[in-house]
Amino acid sequence: MSENADKLLIDIGSTYFKLSTKDHIEQHFRDFNKDILDDLLHHCGSTINSYAKEDVHICSSANGGLNTLIIGVTNTYSLKYATNIAFNSGINIIDTILYQNIEDYSVPSDLIDVVIIVGTIDACVGTFSQSLYDYLDKLEYSNIVFVGSEQDAPVIKAKIEKVVVLPNIIDHKLHIVEDHLKQYLTNLYQQDIEGKEDIKHLYDITANQIYPTPYIVNRALPMIDARYSVVNPFILLDIGGATTDIHYSKDLVDENIVTKNEFDRLVFKKLGVYKSKQSLIFTAKNNEFVYELLMHLKVTENIFNEQGEKATKILMQLAIFLVLCKISHYRKDYINLKFLTINSFVLTGGITKVLNTAEIEDIVSFFYKKILNSEHRPKVVLDSNYDIWTLGTKGEESSQ
Repeated sequence: MSENADKLLIDIGSTYFKLSTKDHIEQHFRDFNKDILDDLLHHCGSTINSYAKEDVHICSSANGGLNTLIIGVTNTYSLKYATNIAFNSGINIIDTILYQNIEDYSVPSDLIDVVIIVGTIDACVGTFSQSLYDYLDKLEYSNIVFVGSEQDAPVIKAKIEKVVVLPNIIDHKLHIVEDHLKQYLTNLYQQDIEGKEDIKHLYDITANQIYPTPYIVNRALPMIDARYSVVNPFILLDIGGATTDIHYSKDLVDENIVTKNEFDRLVFKKLGVYKSKQSLIFTAKNNEFVYELLMHLKVTENIFNEQGEKATKILMQLAIFLVLCKISHYRKDYINLKFLTINSFVLTGGITKVLNTAEIEDIVSFFYKKILNSEHRPKVVLDSNYDIWTLGTKGEESSQ
């Protein structure tokens, strides 16, 4: 851990928090009856108090992230580009809407943290009509940002109250321009943290911006081979209590997105093992291969009603299988990865506290054989020390 120098790195998750110094890393299960800062100080007060606020760097997913709705003109460019930027900024997307079909979409019942509107290159004008404004009138949202054609910006600004207008994310060559929207979203995340009573107290111990953990993990991936025997291309699965995140090498997709990122991210908000346990079980029951998988694991569906270590292990294994299904040809979802070219599976997050390498390899083998009809077996690398995120924290510090 010498690359951390004399910095204290802290990650606040939905179920664990972790501290990393140049000498060691430690993890603690959160006490949900305590304020986060109080819990931190209870376990690690002497360590935290030995560092200046300027030397403490924190990332967090404890506030659940920002719920985002994206309205775009095309699936190929507008929606794909905005979705890519949002995911890689650590944002959670609840839905995407193709503008031409906006009248057919239902209105989300949940409060939306941010609405993103995007569409066409700067030479175009008159992209949006009254149907957009009628739909927005039905939504409950806290923030709204426009990142489409500069020709449409004046009308958007006149029609939508408190809209933030940023430069277009699509340039004249149909390439992605990500920096302005990414900065806006990470700043919005910080504002959200500052509004959460128990999280904002973390600024009592740091003078630096608190970043979304998924954003920090994504920054870590280009440096991962310095610490782990990982062979490109690879995917990283971050399976925790509330969500499952997938970070993947761009070599694994056929994309028209030209971006600085070497890796992209997806998030599945309803595939966690603790906070979203019931939705995980619901998804499992609706997967045609799960009961065969349960037989393979020598359990029955009664495991869904059980508590304890064995049940948690099975749910973790199911989470791996279900998310692999979602990003394969089995489900025509946001992305389909080239699984037969993957050389490494890296796993981090709360799963590292529950499963061992053999138990993960068992699920990966079942997936390849049953879903892909293949004997290909990528190497499984377990972040057993739960410290990949520290590489990304260091990277963010050096970029400031």
